[in-house]
Amino acid sequence: MKQASDTLMFREAHEAADVIERQLRDNDAVLKALGERLRANPPRFIVTCARGSSDHAAAYAKYVFETRLGLITASASPSISSIYDADLKLDGALFIAISQSGKSPDLLRSAQAAKDAGALVLAMVNVEDSPLAALADTVIPLKAGPEMSVAATKSYLATLAAILQLTAHWSNDASLHAIVARLPADLRKSWSGDWSALVDGLYDTQNLFVVGRGYGFGAALEVALKLKETCGLHAEAFSAAEVKHGPMALVGDGFPVLFFAQDDGTLDNTIAVANEFRARGARVFVAAPGVDVPDTLPLPAGIDPIVTPLLAVQSFYRAASALALARGYDPDVPPHLRKVTETM
Repeated sequence: MKQASDTLMFREAHEAADVIERQLRDNDAVLKALGERLRANPPRFIVTCARGSSDHAAAYAKYVFETRLGLITASASPSISSIYDADLKLDGALFIAISQSGKSPDLLRSAQAAKDAGALVLAMVNVEDSPLAALADTVIPLKAGPEMSVAATKSYLATLAAILQLTAHWSNDASLHAIVARLPADLRKSWSGDWSALVDGLYDTQNLFVVGRGYGFGAALEVALKLKETCGLHAEAFSAAEVKHGPMALVGDGFPVLFFAQDDGTLDNTIAVANEFRARGARVFVAAPGVDVPDTLPLPAGIDPIVTPLLAVQSFYRAASALALARGYDPDVPPHLRKVTETM
């Protein structure tokens, strides 16, 4: 019988620390030059464009860019260009296209339209000789190497690391550079965390909410997708600021809710919402460093809030591999899915 540690998903998620260590080293000169260019000629705003896990990375980027750079960051729907053929006013914008494969036709169409509209097009892409890389003005290679599991793991985490390294060079922030430099070591430390309580708690469930806020909202989106993709679970992601505006009506005795939180201004509110769900009889799991509540999923202490989602998602990937097998699924080959989805 296949063990969790035998899956490609497990092994590729385990590689994330080595991947990011290599990425930070190999991309340093490129990002230093890009950071100097962006400081000298700052864009008016930032637009991201992506799908799937890459779009969840873009959700994280929004919070990083807006909190650390003060630049409004919005997500563009690829269909605006690929289907509706709308003219967007992007002169003076930075357009960031994020993709593992760099092949999806709608993403390519959107990036070309942005370039034609006067935006500086930056591609974060794993396949360095892809059509998207060839089209972009500047490329940040993810350096994740081949990813064989259908479920993206190391490429997703590498995208978040690239966002952080870009922001550190752009802001020229020594404290953020230090946070980024220790990220591989933090990932290695967090890998051994015991999340078996989540596997046991979700073994026989069918529906759950995944909740995060701020830097952790993109993690909630990513985790909900992976639970659908690899475990056959109907999981929906919500912001801790929004989940009480309607969705809470579905929560009753035994309903599972997974919270992601980081030690910043969102922590107290997120934990308060978790406690409110628990008071309604929900089965609540909380992934947050330094929090002592029932069903806490461990994360290392002393980590910066901005990198907490990377460590939490990596630990989740390990747990998801085990949960999928326990539920009778192969996490490497989800039903009806392919590695590269080429949306028109």
